[in-house]
Amino acid sequence: MISQIQPLSTELVHLIAAGEVIDSPAAVVRELVENALDDQATRIGISIWPEFWKIRVADNGRGMALADLEQAAAPHSTSKIRTRSDLWAIGSLGFRGEALHSLSQLANLEICSRQPDQIEGWQVSYDRLGQAVKVTNLAIAPGTIVTVSNLFQNWPTRRDSLPNLSQQLRAIQLTIQQLALCHPQVTWQVEQRDRPWFTLWPGPSAKAILPQLLRDTQPADLREVSGLLVPPADKDTSPATASTADRATVLIGLPDRCHRRRPDWVKVAINGRVVQLPELEHTLINCFQRLLPRDRYPVCFAHLQIAPAYIDWNRHPAKSAVYLHHLEHWQAQIAQAVAQGLKLGPYSLLETASNSQINPVIKAAEAEGVYGSSRRVSAADATAGELRAIAQVHGRYILAESPTGICLIEQHIAHERVLYEQLCDRWKTVPQEPPIVLSGLTTAQVQQLQSLSLSIEPFGEDLWAVRSVPESLSCRSDCSEALIELSLGGNLEAALVATACRSAIRNGVALSQNDMQILLDQWQQSRHPRTCPHGRPICLTLQESSLSRFFRRHWVIGKSHGLEPPADKA
Repeated sequence: MISQIQPLSTELVHLIAAGEVIDSPAAVVRELVENALDDQATRIGISIWPEFWKIRVADNGRGMALADLEQAAAPHSTSKIRTRSDLWAIGSLGFRGEALHSLSQLANLEICSRQPDQIEGWQVSYDRLGQAVKVTNLAIAPGTIVTVSNLFQNWPTRRDSLPNLSQQLRAIQLTIQQLALCHPQVTWQVEQRDRPWFTLWPGPSAKAILPQLLRDTQPADLREVSGLLVPPADKDTSPATASTADRATVLIGLPDRCHRRRPDWVKVAINGRVVQLPELEHTLINCFQRLLPRDRYPVCFAHLQIAPAYIDWNRHPAKSAVYLHHLEHWQAQIAQAVAQGLKLGPYSLLETASNSQINPVIKAAEAEGVYGSSRRVSAADATAGELRAIAQVHGRYILAESPTGICLIEQHIAHERVLYEQLCDRWKTVPQEPPIVLSGLTTAQVQQLQSLSLSIEPFGEDLWAVRSVPESLSCRSDCSEALIELSLGGNLEAALVATACRSAIRNGVALSQNDMQILLDQWQQSRHPRTCPHGRPICLTLQESSLSRFFRRHWVIGKSHGLEPPADKA
């Protein structure tokens, strides 16, 4: 049988600027697992013996014939590319043909494999040059088992320079987690020292995987948006290699339910591999501006499956950094997907974390109103939504009925969200007569008000006259106090937040049934209705199913009173 694994031409080898770098146990796991995924494995077992510098990866993929096994560890040998044009149309995770050869140089390498249509498999051991030195037939299940032992035994300085054991294990775990997000159809079983370490169960999408990685996250805390991408209008790529079915899947942690202290779960994947693309990562973070509390970061995973012609993998040896053509186009598409995921769909407010008790009610967000006057709810642009106002609770919360449960909405911050988006859409200043006179302003405060397009000029010793003010504050009795607050802000966005917060109805103000309904309708139509501009959650929801469990409506009444149900008649 002719081997499918063939050496690359010298010309093609020279075109590959970055070769495989095996610099840690995590790199070994990454390369072996990527080979298993390319082999269409749906179950991957990883065993690690740190004290012996030994790693074994077993899969149930297509396996290899003996001819392929004999060539597998030869330098620059691969079955995944053949010609120069293949290098710009890479559809596999591995393609350079160097990983197994590098491993044979750094460790003892052994591969066992059997194809499903073959009666027996083969066990092959390799020398330091990647040549097969021992071949034995073997009875094994279909698939491949790769064992790497005595890693870096001839490179002791590499062993000495590695981080401590716990950090190495954490790097291995992170590598597996990232691959699991990109390939949710795979079952992952990981052992350490012949003992189970962790298992990741498969699912239809990354939404089934992420809660297994972040233990405090529930599936209902996540929103997944998946769809086709619009290809770039000005393609620099050949029509033959560009795809008309580019797709993106964006998994979003809802901002009112989960966020992180560090941006460690803002991840971007391209065609099955998590990569470092700071531009897209920053796009994701920026999509959550004014949706999260200060110094908090979102949970977000974006997976782009696009034509290989748009990607240049030839940037980093670990293939963790890439060049992406038409970057601004993909940024806009990702931002649009995030915006879609953050909107309220039918009954989406009622997606709460599963809990058999009434704990979500106990955790209702407390947000005191601090401003001295109120603003009436305007009926402008209000369209009926799915929530129906029932009552006002403690002058602070609006109790609403939805088709599948009940909601408790904090009136001040819901109105704050509405006003903030209105101000963003139409920030406007109006003349102020007579002018408002402020005293004791610093130079920085004067410059801040001027940067907000407000007209301010000296009016005497240590006095300034403000001759134009934001329209939303012009008729308020506390306009001067609001201007002082705006002068202390950092930019226009902060000023908009401060203006919305001061202009929103304060807690304790009684609302009529009509006012409550108008506010609910406006809030449901906002672009980001889950949190206020400061990141506080606006709505607490409780499903009818949770109420049913709490009130034991599933009980049989006779049994709950110690009575036996009547016997069935013959």
